[in-house]
Formats: sequence, C-alpha cells, structure tokens
Amino acid sequence: MAFLKLIFLIFILHSFMPIPISSTPSLNKEVFAQIRPDFLDFAKKPEIMDWMVGIRRKIHENPELGYEEFETSKLIRAELDLMGIPYKYPVAVTGVVGYIGTGKPPFVALRADMDALALEELVEWEHKSKVPGKMHACGHDAHVAMLLGAAKMLQEHRNDLQGTIVLIFQPAEEGGGGAKKMLDAGALDNVDAIFALHVSTKFPIGVVASRPGPILAATSFFEAVINGKGGHAALPQHTVDPILAASNVIVSLQHLVSREADPLDSQVVSIGKFQGGGAFNVIPDSVTIGGTFRTFSKESFVQLKQRIEEVITKQASVQRCNAKVIFHENSSYPVCFNNKELHEHFRKVAGEMLGVQNVVEAVANMGGEDFAFFSEVIPGLFFFLGMKNETQGPLQSGHSPYYTVNEDVFPYGAALHASLATTYLSESPPKHTSPPEGSFHDEL
Repeated sequence: MAFLKLIFLIFILHSFMPIPISSTPSLNKEVFAQIRPDFLDFAKKPEIMDWMVGIRRKIHENPELGYEEFETSKLIRAELDLMGIPYKYPVAVTGVVGYIGTGKPPFVALRADMDALALEELVEWEHKSKVPGKMHACGHDAHVAMLLGAAKMLQEHRNDLQGTIVLIFQPAEEGGGGAKKMLDAGALDNVDAIFALHVSTKFPIGVVASRPGPILAATSFFEAVINGKGGHAALPQHTVDPILAASNVIVSLQHLVSREADPLDSQVVSIGKFQGGGAFNVIPDSVTIGGTFRTFSKESFVQLKQRIEEVITKQASVQRCNAKVIFHENSSYPVCFNNKELHEHFRKVAGEMLGVQNVVEAVANMGGEDFAFFSEVIPGLFFFLGMKNETQGPLQSGHSPYYTVNEDVFPYGAALHASLATTYLSESPPKHTSPPEGSFHDEL
C-alpha cells in the first residue's frame, strides 16, 4: 500500500513539473562559438568565392539606375530560390526582403544597396558595363554579392538561429531615397537592429572602420532661380543684372558657415551649378544656381536650410532681383548615426575575426548615405570594408568612371555580415512580439 502511495505521489509531482518545449533549435553560445570562426574560412573556399565573384560580374555588366533594378532583383530572387530562402517582392518597386531563421523575434537586418550610377565606364576589362551611360561605380554590385554570400552561410545554419535574420536588398541609394521607401513599405517592421557595409578604397584589405555617433552627414540639394531684367551689356543701367545678384548670393552663403555656425559644429554649403547667359555682350534675364548643404545634426540642418532660403531671396532683392528657392526633398538624407552599443558589438565581432589591430576608428565625413533613414528609426551600424592592396596599384575613389573593386574583399564582407547577425541574435533578447503567422515568407 505504501508503495502504491509512493507511485501516486511521483505521478502527481510529475504532472505539475514544467515540460521542456522545443520548436526551433536555438543558437546557444556553445554552438555559436563553434560556427563563428568558420564563416571566414567558408567564405574563402574557391567555390564560394568564385560564386560571389560571378554574381558581382553579372550585375556589373548590366547596371541599372535607382528603381530600375529589375534584372538585378530578378538575379537576387533566383539565387534566394536556389538556397530555399523565402522573401517578399516587390518592396519599394524593385527591393527584395529575405528571411532566414525561425520567423520569430529577435529580428536583425543586413542591408545591401543595388543601384548603379549614370556614368560611362572607362575601365577596359572583360566584364565592362554593357549599358551605355551606366556603371556600377560605387561598389553596390559587390555589396549584393557579399550579402548573398552571407545568406548562403546563414542558410546552412538556419536551424541553429535563435531568431530571424532579415536580408534587405535595397533600390535607389544614389539619390532616390530607396531606404525611406523600404521603411514606408514595412521592410523593417519588428526589426531590432540593422547592419550595413560599404567597400572603401581608403583602408587595406582585411581592415574595417567605423565609429559611434555620426559617421556621415545629413545632406540636401537646392536650386535657386534669380530673375532680373536682361539687356545689352553696354547699357547696364537699363538692366537688372541677375549675374551680379547671383554672385553676391554665393559669397553671402559662405558666411553662413564662417560667421554663423559654431566652429565645432561641422557644416558645409557648396555651390556647384551656375547657369546664366550665352553671349559676351548680353546680360541675361535670369540665372540658376544650385548646390548642396550638409551638417552633423538635425538642428543645424533645419537652421541652415532656413538661412539658405533667407540669404538667397533677400540678397537677390538687394540687387533689385527676385529669387525662388527649390529644395530637393527626395534627395535629402538625415545624419547617418551609429548606435553606441552596436558599435561595441561590431568592434568585438570584427576584432575576433580580423584582429583588434585591424578594427580602426573612422573619421566622420560630409558624404551622405540613405542608410541614415534606417538608423534614424532603429539602432543601426554602418562600417567601411577596406579593399586597398598596394601591390595591385591604387584604386580610384567612388563615382569615378575608372572605379574598380578588389574582389578579394568578398569573403571578409560576407563573413562579417554573417557573424554580426548571428552574434547579435545569440546575445539579444527579443524586443518585439512575433508577427502574425504567415505575414511574410512569400513572394507578393
């Protein structure tokens, strides 16, 4: 009888004990420690390296401008299909959003831009652009190849992931604000953090650079039409000279930085366009000027924009002219800001992979990047991936018709993408609830 009571007591206790539930295997730190060092070695395998190079060269031969990346997007989707990676398409016209992992929180994103530039390629090589007047002159073809390389590695470990990695293949970085359109389309819904890289001719291969806080400036462009009254240059008293007015405007605009801005708050106003008149002896009716302004804070950006308009209109009126100022809002980017915690995460992961001596502090510069739209709404980290090799000669900087990419950098970019994402998932608790079942993973 006592034995039966003992059996009954054990049964009751067992009924109230928590039962372990296993759905998708999680990436615990022991598993991660085993697979992380393999990312770079895996990416350096000849078959993986050749595959990434082949993808990049196909894209390079067929460059497409912003929101026209239909063939590039088609190639990306074909590769994702072959890997068995589900995705959404189209997102922001030509964008693709892929998913690897559990489909549940936490979510971390990796981004690559896809668009080319309106340049005629002057590099003579086997895979030169086949499209007149279009060229991949900023490395976006390489960015796509490396993110696909990371996707291949991550898909191999999909059952070890504790969360979901979101692959962002973004259109129209070069002035089209593709990141903003992807945000508006919900590409980063439920995403906790996002990483992106950019190949750089400034740093040696195997070296990466970033910094916490602002890394790239808020940027915008403007045009102004200054109207006067034309006439013969020999009789200026019968004219209202818009060239003189425009010249005074340009000089006065430089005072906004030299006399109104805090010297410790970096700002730039540059005029790159001046169009007016077509004859030596004729004062034109109007002049068009255009330029760019850049700052490292939102407050300075708003203030500088306001003052640019005031200076142009009021200086024109001093010279008896009138002016209309147009700001190109679609080409305006916010400050590209790196989250401090993600920067520490980047330093740790990159240092373990490349050596701490090869993770350097980047100097903030006045260039712009529409990744800023992403890092404005969720924590983001943007870094530069060195590809300089002195033995191969100097590399031209981006946006040059002589721009080339050192393809030896591909394993480093792919491995860093994969390692940054997997480490983030293994160390970060979910911040968002799961999306409704079936809300993604299908081509739209």
